Amino acid sequence: MRYIDMENWPRREHFQLFGSLDHPHWGLTANVDLTALGPFVKQHGLKFTTALVYLLTQAANAIPEFRQRIRGDRVVEHDIVHPGITVLSDDGRFGFCFFEYVGDFHEFARRAAGEMACVRAHPTLEDRPGDEWLYMTAIPWVSFTGFEHPMQLHPGDSIPRFAWGKFFEDGGRVKMPLQVQGHHGLMDGLHVGRFYQRLQELLDDPEAALGLT
Repeated sequence: MRYIDMENWPRREHFQLFGSLDHPHWGLTANVDLTALGPFVKQHGLKFTTALVYLLTQAANAIPEFRQRIRGDRVVEHDIVHPGITVLSDDGRFGFCFFEYVGDFHEFARRAAGEMACVRAHPTLEDRPGDEWLYMTAIPWVSFTGFEHPMQLHPGDSIPRFAWGKFFEDGGRVKMPLQVQGHHGLMDGLHVGRFYQRLQELLDDPEAALGLT
């Protein structure tokens, strides 16, 4: 982790402007193509959610702005950030589940399975300390075209959010809505666009992206 040099940071003016707003968060929803990922996951007996969370986290870690967090009047940039997801229990409640992102997919999947099973059996809304997280949730019942997450405004919450919805077919391709939300003091459309571009590259080549070549 490193502290951003605020005096020489190119985004200093943007940070000050959007940080002064009551609601400095923004987001967009776009469809991603799962045509290659779906059959690959099924063929290899993998959990779709685990693979998707791994690829989302991998793509986010590739974009520095998704690793930056606001602390008071300063900004830090983490070396790596990790997923925190919602897990649905059998009785319809959801709980918060956190696990470490590691480069080896099999190890990541092992850790994810253990944490998800624990939360599924004992749902909890207890948060994890720190800000090195990416918050993620699934709405698999709806192919939504927009989504908004609850946010802490005072002080401002700068952890990026992600939400994905129900798959659908479009011109022979399988697609899924994915919403991304972040703090405008840290990221603009350019950075979110780079995230979507990197994520699609990973989704198009799951064998390489998951390290299963």
